[in-house]
Amino acid sequence: MTYLETAINAAQEAGQLLRDHFHQDKNVDEAQHHDLKLELDRKAQDLIFERIAAEFPDHALYGEEGLGGNQESEFQWIVDPIDGTVNFFYGIPHFCVSIAMRQGEDILVGVIYDPMTGELWTAEKDGEVLLNGKPLKVSSRTKLEEAIVFIGCGKDEEALKIGLERFRKASLRCRKMRMMGSAALGMAYTASGRLDAYVESRISLWDIAAGKLILEMAGGSCELVPNAENPDIYAIKATNGLIPIDEVL
Repeated sequence: MTYLETAINAAQEAGQLLRDHFHQDKNVDEAQHHDLKLELDRKAQDLIFERIAAEFPDHALYGEEGLGGNQESEFQWIVDPIDGTVNFFYGIPHFCVSIAMRQGEDILVGVIYDPMTGELWTAEKDGEVLLNGKPLKVSSRTKLEEAIVFIGCGKDEEALKIGLERFRKASLRCRKMRMMGSAALGMAYTASGRLDAYVESRISLWDIAAGKLILEMAGGSCELVPNAENPDIYAIKATNGLIPIDEVL
């Protein structure tokens, strides 16, 4: 199988696992004030890792729930088995599986799968960007007054402070504001023209790797600033490339 086929199959199989357990009780491995880790996070990631390793046993695997494969490989798969874990746990059907593959720093494949709606976003560098097999592109909106913007607030005190102030400022200019609980779906929605921007001051690589490729290939803009203390944490500004988002940040 190709890289893209492998990512799609793994995402859909993990998504089926999550959908099958959506209305069941979920076992919590770890509970924090603003976050949860579920047994299903680990099971879904293990399933994805197994499917990827079966096709590409010498590749590196990097996920929210740990590492696998050959960490010396130039090819790395970046996996978030449940982006939107808290939504999933509380029975809110807004979460997804996110899988990206990169060579060095160059993302070659991005897949985001929403198992509750059946929506599948796929992108392959130098190939196509599709939603359920159909081409997609960002919105053509240019005015903040017409825009719908997703502001993320992170989990630590500083990120919450920044996010809430941004939300306040943007709400005075934008048509509508959203806090949706899944960064990957926020980027997929921006790529699809449903949202016009997603902004957050502190987000993990596995949340945004697939979405970055999907958004950029759909004509959008994704600016990442690495965290000084952790190179896999970023500040992100993802937009349709047209609205003047800096005016409210």
